[in-house]
Amino acid sequence: MLQNIRVVLVNTSHPGNIGGAARAMKNMGLSRLVLVQPKAFPSEQASARASGADDLLASAEVVDSLEAALVGCTLVLGTSARDRSLPWPMLDPRECGVKAVEHAGGGEQIALVFGREHAGLTNDELQRCHFHVHIPSNPDFSSLNLAAAVQVLAYEARSAWLAAQDGDQIEVEDAGEPLATMDEMERFYDHLEQTLVQIGFLDPAKPKHLMARLRRLYGRSAVNHSEMSILRGILTETQKVARGEPHKRKD
Repeated sequence: MLQNIRVVLVNTSHPGNIGGAARAMKNMGLSRLVLVQPKAFPSEQASARASGADDLLASAEVVDSLEAALVGCTLVLGTSARDRSLPWPMLDPRECGVKAVEHAGGGEQIALVFGREHAGLTNDELQRCHFHVHIPSNPDFSSLNLAAAVQVLAYEARSAWLAAQDGDQIEVEDAGEPLATMDEMERFYDHLEQTLVQIGFLDPAKPKHLMARLRRLYGRSAVNHSEMSILRGILTETQKVARGEPHKRKD
């Protein structure tokens, strides 16, 4: 179950924090580490801080974008320390661990996403997450080291996993029909935006958070593959009508 949970570090500045995160992951039984454009990796500093978790560093995936890091995931949980202008579904660390294990137990791929040491995740990156996770640290000294934040969420995931092994009140998600993955959802959002611009519903010069609100709407809807096919079909036929082309009529 824990093998289905990946830790994604975005644009990490200090390689020692990558090593510290790898150590925290291995302590809690997580093994898949994905790095989005790290400033320096591989690095001796990362190996020194890993303290025996070098196998996680050796197997770490290095990718060029958050979108690439989330390929195959159906649930994305992004850490956030700040209030945002557009409210988003929020979890505390314990709820995050439970939800991650519920979905991972059904065979889904889960991502725990952590941002830059100095600035966290951008608004655009957070909009690619189904839920935001806030660690309730001391408000007078709230800045957590990156590896410490990874340790907190990894611990909660392991605690939820152990509870599931013992049959405690955590129900594994029923697999059912597979959900659309984040890469499929991103293609849908691109298609949706193009269509809304084409029919004049979205003004690219004055978007007014429309796409962010639609991401939030569809993100909480747990869209499966069949539903995604329907949505993409509707958009395709809408574009044909907008262009004055013949289109399919559903009787």
